[in-house]
Amino acid sequence: MKPFPSKRVPKFKDVPDEQWKDWRWQLSHRLNAIEDFNGVINLTDNERRALGEHGLFRVDITPYFASLIDGEDPSDPIRRQVIPTYKEISTFTGMMEDSLSEDAHSPVPGLVHRYPDRALMLVTTQCASYCRYCTRGRIVGDPSATFSRDELNAQIEYLKRTPQIRDVLLSGGDPLVLAPKVLKNILTRLREIDHLEIVRIGSRVPVFMPMRVTDELCEMLKEFHPLWINIHVNHPNEITQELAEACAKMADAGIPLGNQSVLLAGINDCVHIQRKLVQDLVRMRVRPYYLYICDLVEGAGHFRTPVSKGIEIIEGLRGHTSGFAVPTFVVDAPGGGGKIPVMPNYLISSSDHKVVLRNYEGFISTYEEPLDYAVHDSKTCKYCQSKRTEVGQSGVFGLLDGESMGIKPEGFDRLHMREGALHRLRADQDKWKALGIGEESQKDEDQ
Repeated sequence: MKPFPSKRVPKFKDVPDEQWKDWRWQLSHRLNAIEDFNGVINLTDNERRALGEHGLFRVDITPYFASLIDGEDPSDPIRRQVIPTYKEISTFTGMMEDSLSEDAHSPVPGLVHRYPDRALMLVTTQCASYCRYCTRGRIVGDPSATFSRDELNAQIEYLKRTPQIRDVLLSGGDPLVLAPKVLKNILTRLREIDHLEIVRIGSRVPVFMPMRVTDELCEMLKEFHPLWINIHVNHPNEITQELAEACAKMADAGIPLGNQSVLLAGINDCVHIQRKLVQDLVRMRVRPYYLYICDLVEGAGHFRTPVSKGIEIIEGLRGHTSGFAVPTFVVDAPGGGGKIPVMPNYLISSSDHKVVLRNYEGFISTYEEPLDYAVHDSKTCKYCQSKRTEVGQSGVFGLLDGESMGIKPEGFDRLHMREGALHRLRADQDKWKALGIGEESQKDEDQ
């Protein structure tokens, strides 16, 4: 099997291995000013202009990751992810500061509770390096905006008093840039909460700085199983021998690994690049998890692709490589709708006894539906009954599960109570309550 490459640009050749492999040395020698790139990257005038721009999203690149860039190629896929261009100043239709409405779903600072049974815990605003398309550019990278001890305590307390949460994802910023004692303290406190079953860590540190994944770190993480880690690789050029060794250490420590990538114009918007990426990932025991469409965040307009490009890529992966190597393509819905999977249409048609399907080659087949299927009885199923006691957003599944007949937009009933119907309802307070319109709504209509 062909080994993964290992690179170090001439500028860093004389750095002793002991220092090069020290993650603290990598952090303290990151490149950010124009002069730092001398001997590493031949900056274009556009890049120089952007690097000199006041108020631009933070630039920091570890010497290890900078060594993976082709310094003579302005279109290098790694270069474009971490070195700014003046396109970041451009606005675009739909641009938002907080495109996922995380702040609106944040009951306490730094904790996002968007889905019923899981929460996102932002534990730092710092990263090893900074992606130019960062979803949280509004808070990430500012050393003065990091979360305080009181805010961390508030996050923990919210988790303790919310028993429906069984899964917590640590993110930020990047949790693996935290001091080892700080990270261990957070994990210890989470494991003291009885109803938390799963702890996950989202990190790009293994990609930006694989030397952070030490034997000591893996031994510490093993104490907190079941623990999962998702890394973030966007292009095959980011996969090196050092990253493979870091992933091997984590996998050998019993940590399931996944990868989340972002579809980026001019970087990985190609079926063949994506196929190479996912196949290299599974070689490292990393399962492709999500492929995201680029979010509508400030400064990321030039990275965006049409949604149809993602569908095309999945079309070129499904059936053309191992099923477990195909990620789920998702649009993280603007406005806080969460992740919505989007894929090619494999279901062509259906009737009351048959479905018509097509495969990746265009082969069309039918599947005969059973005529004697006994419908599952949720009234006698102990699992169904126990889940009905949970508090959360059941959504469309709630309709299938018989919780209600429909889902109505806010104010739907009130909007349709026109004139005569409204006057009749005013005479009967019980009808007001039955329709979910309280006294405050009635007062508004009277004014």
